[in-house]
Amino acid sequence: MSTPDRREFLARAAGGAAALALVPELFAAPPRVAEPVSLALVGAGRQGRAILGELATLDAARVTAVCDTDESRLASGLRRVQGARGYASHAELFEKEKELAGVVVATPTHLHREVCLDALAAGKAVFCEAPLAATAEDAKAIAKAARESGRLFQCGYQARSNPIYALARSFVRSGTLQELALLRAQTNKKTSWRTPSSSPEREAELNWHLDPEVSTGLMGELGSHQLDVVHWFLGRYPIGARGGGAIRLYDDGRKMPDTAWCDLDFGDGVHLSWSATLASSFEGRYELLEGSMATIKLAWTAGWMFKEADAPTQGWEVYANRQEFHNDEGITLIADATKLAAQGKLKEGVGLPQTPLYYALEDFVRSIAEAKPPACSADEGLRTTLVALAAQRAIATGAEVAIDPSELRQD
Repeated sequence: MSTPDRREFLARAAGGAAALALVPELFAAPPRVAEPVSLALVGAGRQGRAILGELATLDAARVTAVCDTDESRLASGLRRVQGARGYASHAELFEKEKELAGVVVATPTHLHREVCLDALAAGKAVFCEAPLAATAEDAKAIAKAARESGRLFQCGYQARSNPIYALARSFVRSGTLQELALLRAQTNKKTSWRTPSSSPEREAELNWHLDPEVSTGLMGELGSHQLDVVHWFLGRYPIGARGGGAIRLYDDGRKMPDTAWCDLDFGDGVHLSWSATLASSFEGRYELLEGSMATIKLAWTAGWMFKEADAPTQGWEVYANRQEFHNDEGITLIADATKLAAQGKLKEGVGLPQTPLYYALEDFVRSIAEAKPPACSADEGLRTTLVALAAQRAIATGAEVAIDPSELRQD
């Protein structure tokens, strides 16, 4: 099979449905370094601890410092990293840890700006969790500082590092879907989004997600990752948004909706219909791109492409691992498809071998070690953040919100 064929490996299935198979060369070899890249984590909350877990599996990275203003979170983070030094202040961290190569910022979104700007001023490469910030002003300040510093800056939109999404994007960009008809995305997870605490002050700090004054809501914290998938795949941004939200389950005094929806207008009859709820886990998280010749469904650790019955036959059935979807039959994306097929172990290879977060952090370490551009730059992170903030305004107000294309222009 030729290299282009392998990159676009597609299996034709019965009933008008088909799906992708992921081939080995889409998985880049782990970065190789003489000495592990020295990193610090700022923000040892739930996401920060997940980051520490993933970095511990990367031989090319070594976490040498952890910072959090909360003593218990800092202690919890340090227990996950042998030999790391702890700091209650990121300013002290940057003053004392002169040999750091990079910093991973996992503080609450509304606190990103100060840490990112100080890290860049200290000459460090930065990985900032997404969205970039909780306000347009802060997001623009971060992107401007990253641009002017000349330092490596990666925004944590994980799809851009995901091998399954990279393969799916190659199909979209090559016109496999043909006429794009509909875009859909959802994030459903039954969870209260609330962390109990013994004091009102501590509870307010822990539950910043629920505070409309600082939170970007379901759209910013969850939906923006899905918006970024569409932006990356299509190379386009919406021109307007309308939406709404409500409290459907957790009537506990919160003001932030636990259920939200948004329609984003891409200007030529194409709309993205997005929704999220904390009241139900049904069908979880996915993105759907529906075209006249094929539909792609992506679910972060797995993905499928279903071809229409009148679409051209590709004839690559040999490595197909079929999966039933109601009346359709799809073929799962599979890592190392040719190797597993030869061993008769296709079903064992379904899905990603690592988490999406792992691949994003691996890309960051690789960019530092090999002086490569980031998977998602500060400017691209800014564009998606601005769209998400506009969409969140539409959800919060119930009014239609225009999105100024000049703010998103890729100059």
